[in-house]
Amino acid sequence: MRVGFTLPQMGRLAHQPQEIARFASEAERLGAASFWVGDRLLAPVKPTVGYGGTDEIPEAFHSVLDPFALMAAAAAVTRTAVIGSNVLIAPWYPPALLARSLTTIDLVSGGRLMAGFGTGWSPDEYQAVGIPMNERGARLDECLDALESLWTLNPASHEGKYWSIPATHVELRPVQVPRPPVYLGGYSEAAMRRTARRADGWLPVVVPGLMEFDADAITAPMNQIGKLAAEHGRDPGNLDMILRVYPQGNGTADDVVEFLTRAAREAGITHAFVDMMNIATEVDQALDIVDRLVRKCGTN
Repeated sequence: MRVGFTLPQMGRLAHQPQEIARFASEAERLGAASFWVGDRLLAPVKPTVGYGGTDEIPEAFHSVLDPFALMAAAAAVTRTAVIGSNVLIAPWYPPALLARSLTTIDLVSGGRLMAGFGTGWSPDEYQAVGIPMNERGARLDECLDALESLWTLNPASHEGKYWSIPATHVELRPVQVPRPPVYLGGYSEAAMRRTARRADGWLPVVVPGLMEFDADAITAPMNQIGKLAAEHGRDPGNLDMILRVYPQGNGTADDVVEFLTRAAREAGITHAFVDMMNIATEVDQALDIVDRLVRKCGTN
């Protein structure tokens, strides 16, 4: 299994931003296959909707670094690892700005960007960016349309309900042809249908320490996405899956090892990444975890 890790973006790790480049270069040397960022904007004192079905916001979300800056920093000091997002909340961003940032990261990395998108869950964050949350699905679809044009056409243009991009010359395009791979997250019916119609892969999540390993929880939704893809004339075999392993504060490295091992053996997972924000408070501690997990579970 290829094993990746989140960059020091959230929680206590975010308070060591000067260590981002060292973490990325050293973790890649240890065998990390990929590096990941998320997209959190606020930690509301009185959230309209809490995280993960609760009425609270995790303390780790009180400290968050910009995802684009971290991807660029990691891209500049690594050579082989995938640089991925899980996930960027695409409806927040004008597609022209999103395309410019992500194209830059793909160019700096030499073609290693993996663009993961989603719609998010926080009404407070949508309020902060001035975007109606009830438009999030439609805006994601239109954003994907606009990115397709900006990444594959020259001149490129887009005319839609939410954004209008006049015909423009695009001389700098991603290294990856025809575009960087696009993965989507989410378990709702609408999210899975969107993945089936237009994504290159799906981004499921498991939570060691809070849930028992259940291969069906991973494979059943992916099988459903495959069936939906076939209905749209797509080959389900071309859809990839990258698993996010999200240990909580009570999770241990041993829990993660067990999940990774069983995910590979029982669910056929070939690429997973570990979220570090709840299991490491310092970069050196995070690198120790990288070393241990790659040695036990990783293969390139």
